[in-house]
Amino acid sequence: MSTAYGDSAANTHAQTEIARAHLKHSNTIAVSDERQTHPRIAAEAAPLRGRIAAFVAVVQTILFLGHWFVYETWVSFWGTSNRHATEDLRWALAILSVSFVAATLLAHRFNNAPVRVLYRIAAGWLGFLNFFFFAAFTTWIAYVGGRIAGLSVNRPILALVIFGAATCTALYGIANARWIRVRRISVRLPNLPAAWRGRVAALVSDVHLGHVNGAGFMRCIVEKLKRLQPDIVFIPGDLYDGTRVDPAALAAPWKEFSPKFGTYFVTGNHEEFTDPRKYLDGVGSAGVGVLNNEKVVIDGLQVVGVHFSDTTREERFQSVLARTQIDRRQASILLSHAPHALDVVERAGISLQLSGHTHGGQIFPSTWFTKRIFGPFTYGLQQYRNLAVFTTSGIGTWGPPLRVGTSPEIVLIQFD
Repeated sequence: MSTAYGDSAANTHAQTEIARAHLKHSNTIAVSDERQTHPRIAAEAAPLRGRIAAFVAVVQTILFLGHWFVYETWVSFWGTSNRHATEDLRWALAILSVSFVAATLLAHRFNNAPVRVLYRIAAGWLGFLNFFFFAAFTTWIAYVGGRIAGLSVNRPILALVIFGAATCTALYGIANARWIRVRRISVRLPNLPAAWRGRVAALVSDVHLGHVNGAGFMRCIVEKLKRLQPDIVFIPGDLYDGTRVDPAALAAPWKEFSPKFGTYFVTGNHEEFTDPRKYLDGVGSAGVGVLNNEKVVIDGLQVVGVHFSDTTREERFQSVLARTQIDRRQASILLSHAPHALDVVERAGISLQLSGHTHGGQIFPSTWFTKRIFGPFTYGLQQYRNLAVFTTSGIGTWGPPLRVGTSPEIVLIQFD
């Protein structure tokens, strides 16, 4: 399925309206098809709930153990002379250990001020816990190393210094996560239409609108885009965090910015935690075009969008790309949330894939684990045979509202 746009700048507005009408029609078809799958979804609901319950149990167990380790380390090094303070710390950590799981479950069912406050506190604490855990581990290593070296170690001072450094790191992570950078790159695509040379596309991924990042955060991003004035905007998924929200209200700031060649969106995994139709309707109401596994041709440039769930199975992904009828003689861009199944994309003849999903790892040590999964495609511009792949670290955060070792970014891509 494809839609063609003409070359005349004078017809740009009319072309955009035609594209939006086409995309709205495509959305209707997609929703109709999805409703037909509901019996299958219902049949799979029970096993899915079982897997979710098992996952929650594992996560909660890990959180219990993490809090226990931090508590025991602090008490061992700082001392227990103040019995009341020690008891208060034990109860505080016990409550905090269940806060994130509880807040997450509530956030997926309710959208009100108390739940948002609880979720923000729990998510923020999870970020601090991450660094406190490594502080506890480092404290023991430093203590044992000092004793082996025959040094006299002041246990309270050692703990205070290392845990203090962990606190400063977490505070930096919170501030860093709100400081959105603008990264500029140049990309040269074979067979790029002459009209696109010098034009700029903005890549805006992983905003994660929800209980932490709200409409104000979205408005800030849109204001930046208005100053940057890209010719087109691409949103390759996770615009929403997947919690219970008013999707239209959160997407409303997009109404204030209309780039010359439009804004285009595909779902990420977070939009697909539940029925994604409410998110598609939300972005559509703000004037953002949804690419439902289809191709549009914009001034000679092919832009293809495939939703996340349709990229996770190779045969399905291959079938979707084949139906878009990509012209290998012309440059093409694919919006695909995650930088995976690159062999499928390259064989389909795509010139450039734009992705997010990884967050670059967001915070240490996830930065290391993410690189183990996605390798060189975790972040930045890479080449996979004849396919160029750019993965952005995204703008928002999931879980802890912190970034350490990565930066939130809007990427401006200039076509050479």
